[in-house]
Amino acid sequence: QVRLVQSGGGLVQAGGSLRLSCAASGSISSIDAVGWYRQFPGKQRELVATITSQGSTDYNGSVKGRFILSRDTAKNTVYLQMDSLSPGDTALYYCNAGKTIGQYYYQGDSWGQGTQVIVSA
Repeated sequence: QVRLVQSGGGLVQAGGSLRLSCAASGSISSIDAVGWYRQFPGKQRELVATITSQGSTDYNGSVKGRFILSRDTAKNTVYLQMDSLSPGDTALYYCNAGKTIGQYYYQGDSWGQGTQVIVSA
């Protein structure tokens, strides 16, 4: 069972930056792939960005060019760097330990605890 612990997030002004972290209790290689999701109030979670075991990344069109995923295998941590934030990015953010199948990320059962991001106008 993979345990994911999130950190980062908080309150930032529009145009600012935040970095979210997702640390795994086991080896990242055992996680294989990670997805970041966000959830707006009253809405279902939406996929924001993914990184596969090969290091390939993919982004939701709404964050492409502003958010960057990276991973540090030595620290068992995946990072979501979020730049040029706008109030529309305000949400609860979650990381997910998934699997790489082919070239793509597939959602797994292990989730981080969630991190609130608030962007003020």
